[in-house]
Amino acid sequence: MIRKLLSSQLRINMASGMVTTVINTVAMVVAYPIYLHFLGYEKYGVWLVLATVLTFAQLGNLGMGQAVMKLVAEEYGRGNIEGIQHYVTTALALLCVSGTVALIIILALKNQIVAAFKLSDENAKMVLWLLPYIGVLSIYVFVVQVFEALLSGLGRMDLTNYIQSLGRGISVAVAGLLLFIGFGVKSLLIGSILSYLFIHIVSLVCIWRIAPIRFLQINSFDVYRCKRLLHFGGAVFGNSLISILLSPFNKLLLSRYAGVFTIPIYEITFAGSMQVRALIEVGFRALMPEISRLSEDKTKYAKNKISQIYRDAMKVIFLLGIPMYGVFAIFAPLLLRIWLRDRYVETLPGVFRIMLVGTFLTLVGVPAYYSTMGFGRVRDIVKTNIMSAGGNFVLVTGYYALTGNLSVYTVAWCFVLSNVIPLAYFLYITRYLLASDTE
Repeated sequence: MIRKLLSSQLRINMASGMVTTVINTVAMVVAYPIYLHFLGYEKYGVWLVLATVLTFAQLGNLGMGQAVMKLVAEEYGRGNIEGIQHYVTTALALLCVSGTVALIIILALKNQIVAAFKLSDENAKMVLWLLPYIGVLSIYVFVVQVFEALLSGLGRMDLTNYIQSLGRGISVAVAGLLLFIGFGVKSLLIGSILSYLFIHIVSLVCIWRIAPIRFLQINSFDVYRCKRLLHFGGAVFGNSLISILLSPFNKLLLSRYAGVFTIPIYEITFAGSMQVRALIEVGFRALMPEISRLSEDKTKYAKNKISQIYRDAMKVIFLLGIPMYGVFAIFAPLLLRIWLRDRYVETLPGVFRIMLVGTFLTLVGVPAYYSTMGFGRVRDIVKTNIMSAGGNFVLVTGYYALTGNLSVYTVAWCFVLSNVIPLAYFLYITRYLLASDTE
């Protein structure tokens, strides 16, 4: 059904997402046992604290990644290479400024950041030593994300997916080798740096083979396009700011009130359930640039095609998602024991099952998310994210205030409950949007 409706390049993009999800799943299956074997739960928790700081630093991205993808897709649909060049150069200039600000903030507040996670003296010393490198990496990540978004906006999300997966594999391979040699936590930092370097170089080569785009020309900075980037990216930035009240906030509270060793349990179960979600979700990531292009066509045919794509995506989720999630929930103890072996703990299966419920709720909202983003209706997405993140914040802090304790089970259930009302609202808004756009 979907094959008849979608363009050949969109089918390629969606298929690539599914292939790379398998690759990413393999990388995850290999990575966690290696990390836990050489570092243990506590030291790996220290790295996750650093990764959480990197997540906070991503606020400096200003939503440029998705803004560039959407606006480049529109210009590419018109065949306007010069317009694409203006958008990319303007985005890079903005991110150089915002990235520098993010680095200054990290360096100025590094002691306060460490104190917030309530680490032991030894772990705090390690985090303080590595934080400046995390700050520099955050700036470089901004730049890399722009080139990834550019390649996707040029209609080659399939290449973006493959490059990201190879980069993930390089990160795991390098980190594993360095851990074996005895480099400790900094092995993961080095692996991440080399991964982003690879993604950057290969993305550039692919972009230049598609379109003759010149970067970093001063006369390519465009005030009008700067406003458009900030307008669209600003809403995405709002979503990023709000999302801090979800996973990063949960990790912060777990570190403070349950111990840094609980963060890997949260991370493994959350990442594992999100990887299950990605087995279906990743195929839909190509919808946003495609719908952005279709939305430029004001004919009834284009509008009906968008609605049909949305309905088919929902069918795929329910026909494949429910059985797949059920299998993982039933066999969770066995799969986790085989996977983690001597690093398996009894807490994992229960938390993983709870996370599966939460990520399935978010999966149901995926077609609505990409469709709404494609139409440029980011305010509706901001509202749902406020509901989800705000609900999580209220539930977690409220439970701790009432009981005086916190566990990874509690945080997982808060994650699930915080997604119920936002999902209902999201589906309602998207249904209204599609109906109004197909009259």
